[in-house]
Amino acid sequence: MNIVIVDDNPVNLMVIEKIVKSAGYKQCIKLPSAIELLELLNAGTGEGPKVPVDLILLDMMMPVMDGLQACRSIQEDEVLRDIPIIIVTAMGDSNLLADAMEAGAVDYVMKPINKVELIARIRVALRLKLEKDWHKENEARIRSELDLAKQVQSSVLSLPLRKERLDISASYHPSFELAGDLYSWYPIDSNRHGIILLDMMGHGISSSLVCMFISSVMQDTITRFVQPETVIAELNRYMNQLNRNASVSYYFTAIYLVIDTHHKTIEYVNAGHPPGILMEANKSTILLDTGSCAVGFFEQMDIEKGMLSYEDDMRLFLYTDGLLEAIEQEDEDEVETLVGTLEACEPQELVDIMDILLPVEIRDQQEDDICMVMLRAH
Repeated sequence: MNIVIVDDNPVNLMVIEKIVKSAGYKQCIKLPSAIELLELLNAGTGEGPKVPVDLILLDMMMPVMDGLQACRSIQEDEVLRDIPIIIVTAMGDSNLLADAMEAGAVDYVMKPINKVELIARIRVALRLKLEKDWHKENEARIRSELDLAKQVQSSVLSLPLRKERLDISASYHPSFELAGDLYSWYPIDSNRHGIILLDMMGHGISSSLVCMFISSVMQDTITRFVQPETVIAELNRYMNQLNRNASVSYYFTAIYLVIDTHHKTIEYVNAGHPPGILMEANKSTILLDTGSCAVGFFEQMDIEKGMLSYEDDMRLFLYTDGLLEAIEQEDEDEVETLVGTLEACEPQELVDIMDILLPVEIRDQQEDDICMVMLRAH
């Protein structure tokens, strides 16, 4: 543990050093000026001090640079600003002491120095630094774990699909490190694919964990049961199992569909989710809004399956309500606005469509996760 003592008076340096060492703090660094202190700390470089520094005992009145200026310089360096500074001064001016505290000092001691008082204030300052260091290390550990969780969450999202008669792609813009939207698609046989987009209630760690739980059972559920009404009922069973032992009941909205590129049919269930949008050239736009309530609300669900057929060059858009919130305009229906914008877009890649729907300035101000999935049948 290193304590740096800064004073332009050699006698003061010696006296303070003796007091500090008598209290058991043997590692002391004595400096005669604030300039040398800043050099030791590498202030302004962002590199950190040349040697570890745990506490600074700083004289207020010194030539060239006083303690007040030194405090301000230290506070301007993000790497140094958590080092506690105790001002040691003969100046009894309360305004000056207030300026020093505002500049970054954590405490002060008046000269002539009272040994008991100085030691007590040193111990308090070091205790606070220890607690602050613990919180910083804990935050760094949590940040590292969140980054890992984010990577794991991203890894379960399906990759773009490019096949002879079907393309599937997604655009995802989470508003938090860990988000509550999830999309997946799985081959059922050579002609059929099961596709799901869901939006879990809430954000952050808890919603992400529930998402990962649902993701862990998704593939088996979809490939085993296939039919939309059965898949949604099975996912509802899993959610009720989870909610049974949870202090908070979770739910999610979802739209799940099975597309058959041979028979050109779509079977789907919309579980409380914003309606999917089916578009074909020279045909009216169709909204996929048949289904049920959100998954996880009730143990038993009344589920109605929707069925559609399509011709060649079909586009189908699935999205979460974060997109509707982002394009919301007063006195306008968000779904109608979205449909109008999509109809005006020539068939193109999803990334280009999202750039039209969500300019960067809107995307950066979002308060909810935004996700859109596009299916194109050839």
